Amino acid sequence: MKKEKTAGGATPVREGDGLTGLGVADAAAAIRDGDITSQSYTAALLQRAHEVPDLHSFITIDESAVLTAAEEADRARAAGADASLLGVPVGVKDSYATRGLRTTLGVGTLKGFVPAEDSDVVGSVKNAGGIVFGKINLVEMSFGLTGHNSRYGQVRNPYAYDRVSGGSSSGSAASVAARVVPAALGGDTVGSIRVPASLCGVVGFKPTTGRWPRRGVAPISHTLDTTGVLARSVEDCMLIDRAVAPGAATVSRSARSDLREVRFACAPRQHMELLDPETEAVFSDALLRLKEAGAEVVEIDLGEDFSSLADRLAWGLFFRETKASLTGFLRENNVPASFDEIYDELKPELHQVWEEFVLPSGKGYLPQEAYERALSVERPELQRRLGSVFARGFDALVFPTTPCPAPLIEQQSRFTVAGEEVSDLFLAKNTVSASGAGLPGISIPVGLTGHGLPVGLEMDGARGRDRELLEVARRVESVLGTLPAPV
Repeated sequence: MKKEKTAGGATPVREGDGLTGLGVADAAAAIRDGDITSQSYTAALLQRAHEVPDLHSFITIDESAVLTAAEEADRARAAGADASLLGVPVGVKDSYATRGLRTTLGVGTLKGFVPAEDSDVVGSVKNAGGIVFGKINLVEMSFGLTGHNSRYGQVRNPYAYDRVSGGSSSGSAASVAARVVPAALGGDTVGSIRVPASLCGVVGFKPTTGRWPRRGVAPISHTLDTTGVLARSVEDCMLIDRAVAPGAATVSRSARSDLREVRFACAPRQHMELLDPETEAVFSDALLRLKEAGAEVVEIDLGEDFSSLADRLAWGLFFRETKASLTGFLRENNVPASFDEIYDELKPELHQVWEEFVLPSGKGYLPQEAYERALSVERPELQRRLGSVFARGFDALVFPTTPCPAPLIEQQSRFTVAGEEVSDLFLAKNTVSASGAGLPGISIPVGLTGHGLPVGLEMDGARGRDRELLEVARRVESVLGTLPAPV
């Protein structure tokens, strides 16, 4: 693998994807039909992982165990097995418990922790024949949006190595975009699947909160957390969704390649008030193409206080529920560390944030009365406003997933968007509302800026209507196409 200097820093030059270019559905079909073996596919992915060590996308890969699992999958296929994910390796965010494979949560305190059981989602993937490829790098304790991890390395953006990957499912997005794995499990509390998916040019699916199981996954907020998946196509997300949530109602796949009878709502006052000019141009072009394909796009207004309501609710619950949620997880999963031991070993910046907002003694800790109001008044109001969009017959609410492309790593804490200085939390400005209301959301890549950085378009759907949202997203993807692989 050669390297050359570009405007985006030192980035590997691709000479053809080969087997690593196969997504989940294509790889599963090729293995099932005998066109390739799981062993050959897995070996190609392992080789790809060796080619991009500076991506810092993985914390742990047990190559021997992965190859053994691939051999077992090939034997099962020869014996007539026909599981939907048979022989397909999937990356797993290192907040998910994995039996026999260390689970660090991104912190040094747990560098030697090996769970005795799989999380429920990992178990579902394995039951469908999938293989755990390895444990993926993440922001420490899933607290952050840029991909920085002081112990396991800054996850880099495959489209420009000097840019952030997004977070907290940072390695999940980067490894999928870089063709190390065809899909990866992630977690989303305020945007931690959709933000990195947008910045790294992949598809990121956040299910309706509570629809996918969460047992065995390190939490932040029991109200907001959801497990989910990142892949290179909507079809691949749909396949994994069927494996993880098999009891959900199915939706007939449309054979149509147009978007006639599809209705989108767009709220520019809430989602486009401060927007990077290139992001705006790519997003606007995408909307135009959706209209040309027959979709109806209607501008709506969610209310002057919508953004402040969504921000206040989501971030308030995010910090307020961390200590109780994490303490329960550590106890229930026999994790050999206490909340205080993890807190004491956090990187200085994160330690300070927890001291101020997560600890009950902190000056920014949400008081009990305000917490109860968030759950009983503010969350129902946010759900009412967003629910009214779908009550009017819209199939999805559409907007730019992130208000800007990936910032430079060296400027990740403070950077400028359209002449205004913002913090890294700004990356989740548009994603927090679906989290606060518990809606399903999916980000798909819709174009590149002039500097070759991906831009994502998010579609949020009605609560519990995940499969309908996925089908609409698949049709949108067929109209807008996919991005070229990073070079």
